[in-house]
Amino acid sequence: MGLLSMEEVRRKIHDLKGWELYDNMLQKKYSFRTFKSAMQFVNRVAELADSVDHHPDMMINYNRVLLKLMTHSQGGITDRDFNLAQMIDQVEKPTTI
Repeated sequence: MGLLSMEEVRRKIHDLKGWELYDNMLQKKYSFRTFKSAMQFVNRVAELADSVDHHPDMMINYNRVLLKLMTHSQGGITDRDFNLAQMIDQVEKPTTI
């Protein structure tokens, strides 16, 4: 899978709910009621990501989680990132910030 053009990324991102293009990465912000529920979500995402050998950058700030996706080995966004974003969206339906 090769790099997607910015035109392809902008077209495909419309199929994802709540994901944005930021700094040449796909990103999504989540907000939870508690720190514990945020960590449970992060752990589920980590298990999922590990199972497909494609790992997002994750930032946790108390009850908020920021996920960023890009294919580091390709230096940008590929179909792998879109596939993982769709899989992550099936993990849980948290409230986006």
